[in-house]
Amino acid sequence: MPDREQNNQNDFMIEKIKARPINRRKLIRRTIITAIMAVIFGTVACVTFLILEPVISNRLYPEEEPAPIVFPEDQDEMSPEDMLAENIPTESPSPASPTDDPSWNPDSDDPSVDPGSEQTGLTGEQILAMLEGMQLNIEDYARMYGVLQDLIYKDSFDGEEYRPSLTQYMVTIRGVTSNIDWFDDVKESSNQASGLIVAENGLELLILVDYTPLEKAQNLVLDLRDGLGAYQIEAQLKGVDADTNLAIVAVESSKIPAEYMEEGGLAVAPLGSSTGSRQAGTPVIAMGSPMGVSNSIGYGMITSADTHLTGPDRNYRLLLTDINGSKNAEGVLFNLQGQVIGIITDNRFGSDMGNMINAYGITEIRRIIEKLSNAKPFAYLGITGADVTAHAYSDLGVPYGTYVTRVEMDSPAMLAGIQVGDVITTMNGNVIQNFDNYCTQLMRLSPGQTVQLTVMRQSQNEYREMKFSIELGELTN
Repeated sequence: MPDREQNNQNDFMIEKIKARPINRRKLIRRTIITAIMAVIFGTVACVTFLILEPVISNRLYPEEEPAPIVFPEDQDEMSPEDMLAENIPTESPSPASPTDDPSWNPDSDDPSVDPGSEQTGLTGEQILAMLEGMQLNIEDYARMYGVLQDLIYKDSFDGEEYRPSLTQYMVTIRGVTSNIDWFDDVKESSNQASGLIVAENGLELLILVDYTPLEKAQNLVLDLRDGLGAYQIEAQLKGVDADTNLAIVAVESSKIPAEYMEEGGLAVAPLGSSTGSRQAGTPVIAMGSPMGVSNSIGYGMITSADTHLTGPDRNYRLLLTDINGSKNAEGVLFNLQGQVIGIITDNRFGSDMGNMINAYGITEIRRIIEKLSNAKPFAYLGITGADVTAHAYSDLGVPYGTYVTRVEMDSPAMLAGIQVGDVITTMNGNVIQNFDNYCTQLMRLSPGQTVQLTVMRQSQNEYREMKFSIELGELTN
């Protein structure tokens, strides 16, 4: 009996509890539902974060917007010759006795000398006699060129106003390209372009360059090399104008060492004027790479300022100089007041000009620089025009305005019905007297805006007024 009880107890102890069988279908279904819910929850969280993150960041850390770049309207500046002419007195400040002049001879038989007349200025013969008596030596020439060197290399104070040297306006932009050779070695090549500092918007330093040597570069670098040290700072392309191939390169101001932004470092160049009746004969300094070598310099004068280049919605004045430079010249023309009056171009106009330096007048490209500095697109209407001459106005009855010489295919002007021979007289209520007025007004507008044009069109023997309302397109490179 005891043995039987022991066996029953052993039988109870070896009993096994079997687990419930796994329902695979139910497990798979739950796994799929969990995964779908996780995807939905993650998607909603990501979308919510993307929507709210900029709002929260802007409130907690408001991003500073760069100040818009606006260049003042160009004014016809008085040349030094005009100022000198204004300062020449037309009347003697007080009657002078002929005996006060030590060169006066009462016994002279010269009928041009009137003892009773007032002397108001020097005669031509007297000026020639004074010039013949002046003899310049090597020290005089050295002193003259020394003054030009001081303008280029030395900063100074004009009274209490600080005047940077011309070199403080110029920098070097380097375009870097990386390639892999047959042995898997990385080879870097670079090209340089001379840059002009044209503006500073509070966040960036804006530099004008000729984009030709940089257009194939993968990265842009600002090279700062002088007595203050050597730095390579990353730069970004802000915008390019396809017609002139000029570009604005931006460098973050915070990345530039403080000593370069103080006196003796970098400075924004003042823009002068390329208009006026006395541009020819103006002394100029070519800086940048006028000789095809970085930091080269040339002296000379403007020989002609009457050449104009026209294109669709563009009108450029070309300044010709007697400076013999490189076929690949680039850089800037400064006048003797330290102002920029031209941007050198390597375009050659005329086979007999050789390697003479040419430049776009700064007045005509000022608005292009402004648009590029603000990263704004260019409005496009699509006409090429010419000025109406006084002869055409008086003898042929052509009204003053922009005479349309060409209309671009499929342009907004063509689609609206503008024709060759039309004369544009007003744009948005502003009087258009010549093609330059037209280009200036259009440069102030933006793509997508609607422009109101008044056009005079010849019908039989008279011009009749027509009105056009045209939506502007965008000029693409």
